[in-house]
Amino acid sequence: MAQVWTQGTMYRISPFVRHFGLALLLGIATATLWVNLSPASYYDFIEWHVAEIALPNWIWRGTVTITPFMVVADILMALFFFFTGKELWESLILKRGALSGQQALFPMGLTAGGLTGAAVLWLILQAMIETAEEASFGQGWTVPLGTDAVLAYLVGRRVFGQGHPALHLLLLLAIATDILALLILGLTNPNLSWRLLWLVLPAAASIGVWALYGRPPAPGATERQRRAGLQLWPYLLAGALSWFGTAASGMPAALGLLPVIPAIAHADRSFGLFAEAEGFLHDPLNRLAHLLVRPVAVILFLFGVIRGGVDFQAFAPTTLVTLGALWIGRPLGMVAGGLALAMASGLRLPPGVTIRDLFRIVLILSMGFTVPAIAISAALPGGAMQEAARLGLALSMLAGAVALVLPRPRHAGFPSRHGG
Repeated sequence: MAQVWTQGTMYRISPFVRHFGLALLLGIATATLWVNLSPASYYDFIEWHVAEIALPNWIWRGTVTITPFMVVADILMALFFFFTGKELWESLILKRGALSGQQALFPMGLTAGGLTGAAVLWLILQAMIETAEEASFGQGWTVPLGTDAVLAYLVGRRVFGQGHPALHLLLLLAIATDILALLILGLTNPNLSWRLLWLVLPAAASIGVWALYGRPPAPGATERQRRAGLQLWPYLLAGALSWFGTAASGMPAALGLLPVIPAIAHADRSFGLFAEAEGFLHDPLNRLAHLLVRPVAVILFLFGVIRGGVDFQAFAPTTLVTLGALWIGRPLGMVAGGLALAMASGLRLPPGVTIRDLFRIVLILSMGFTVPAIAISAALPGGAMQEAARLGLALSMLAGAVALVLPRPRHAGFPSRHGG
């Protein structure tokens, strides 16, 4: 018997997600204008050595150089991925979560297919097209794995309308793709080896704070014991330790706060991705998310400035490889993954989502910026090859423009439970 992939009741997505996307675009526009008018001053700024810190060899071999890029990409962006990671975790674990139980099969199949397709086509095109002498074969395949959740939402909201099930599926796929792409980037780091032992610190911090503060109070607990779990400072301390251990391990520091998410006291059910209704919740996990809304908008603007400078004269073979992996590899992989899953398990599309909607979702996810822009620095040789790939990421946003000019679905503006 065919199974139906279902989601919980649809709620309105909070307007701050739109603000995130606009802040990122403003940062990208600022950086692009800057780099094309005064490239020397732009690169001097993003590569400015603010400080150099000599750490013991058992922590880090060599000197840590503090630059604007390092501060934004490794420290501040960890707050953004905490924000999106919270939503993904709630979808997986909480009651009525969009990925609870068998509901995870369909979106995870599409995600896995998209990741595989992007990587495989990068390798194929790299073998066919001479990219750069300093790059060995296979280098850079992690660049096109990620997409951009906030830009995908900006486009998807215009295409589908607020509250439509396709918009929720799009956000779910974008967040899962970005987090898995960062994990793959970290696990393929050739310098990991013994440094992975540092991951004991995030694990210990998370288990410790959960045992002392995050787990549900036992029956008969006193009022003081119940209030202890509502404090925020233990989770902030655990988060700092988790970030440090993740960074020291060689994994992307932007993922450093994810291990503590399951340890934080939370609501008992999911209201949907970035649901407006979460603004009325007062558990520690949602309170931390509320506190981060405005800082994250500023962080995304800064990230756009630091990583969004697109040199329009940087076109090179790597630009074509990047575009091919995003525009051809990811869509083919998602279609193949979705068809394989449908044939193997009998899963159908989510209620309210049509094949045409799925086509638009795949098209929108052919854009790539936030996570690919982080991957560029780690996966490709510096200089012209990185700039060529960054131009490819910028051009990939034309996929969003195509999605916007296609005839809108008749059901655009699908009403959510709270209207709109």
